[in-house]
Amino acid sequence: MTNDIDILVSEVGPRDGLQSIETVLPTAIKHRWIGAQASAGCREIEVGSFVPPKLLPQMSDTADVVRHALEIPELTVAVLVPNLRGAENAIAAGAHKISIPFSVSETHSLRNVRKNHEQMLAEVAKIAELVANVEPERRPHFEAGLSTAFGCTLEGAISEDLVVRSAERLIDCGVAEVGLSDTTGYANPSQVKRLVRKVKAAVGDDRLTGVHLHNTRGLGLANALAAIEEGITTVDSSLGGIGGCPFAPGASGNIVTEDLVFMLEAMGLRTGIDLDRLLSVRDILRQALPDEPLYGFTPDAGLPKDFNVAA
Repeated sequence: MTNDIDILVSEVGPRDGLQSIETVLPTAIKHRWIGAQASAGCREIEVGSFVPPKLLPQMSDTADVVRHALEIPELTVAVLVPNLRGAENAIAAGAHKISIPFSVSETHSLRNVRKNHEQMLAEVAKIAELVANVEPERRPHFEAGLSTAFGCTLEGAISEDLVVRSAERLIDCGVAEVGLSDTTGYANPSQVKRLVRKVKAAVGDDRLTGVHLHNTRGLGLANALAAIEEGITTVDSSLGGIGGCPFAPGASGNIVTEDLVFMLEAMGLRTGIDLDRLLSVRDILRQALPDEPLYGFTPDAGLPKDFNVAA
């Protein structure tokens, strides 16, 4: 976390957004999107995932996208990896941050990464060892996202005690921190507050700093605010609200980056993002993905008269 912002808005559209649509966006368009959003002040962007191209052809150029993004000053380049091979590729490409999804719902884990919990924990431990052996100046930050932490479309309710135990086991396996992911859009603000408190109590405040929330049922911003009130300092979102999880039926709707930034700045919380410039980045997606809906209230309504961002 840099000293001049209060909340880090982590853009996940180039990964979570694009993996959920059939269109394969040209690499040059991805470069343009990421560059434009970084120029608007976005400090962290998840630029892709290192998965087999036959599974997600949308992500086949991730190594190229990482290398290009690394040329952007002061941008943290994040990627998702499903396994050790993906982590090896991410480290070779030079990513600053790597995240692995750990589905608290074992059914979702088998559907998403084809591994049960014990297999995933073993994979996480191998990646942690790999990361630890990277020279310090190139060593990426390694995080595990607790997917389906708030409920699962395949299993239903998820035990909060299981979420906490999973977080503890992941920390024991060597991850630097865990994140809470509302993969299916089931969360509500009370649940978010309760689970953030429980996981922080189990692993420490500095081991849970971020959340990944969906707006599937219209509670994305309310849940983000609830998390921030419990000390969360990083919130994932997607430009235009594109994306979801292709392996969780009905899990549409990332939080809209433009609406999240507006809410935070209107509250006096510094994001470092220029809203006018951010809104103009939508034009890149609108032109490149003409058949994909783009969401957001702020882009439709515009900024209030005399709106001032946090000083």
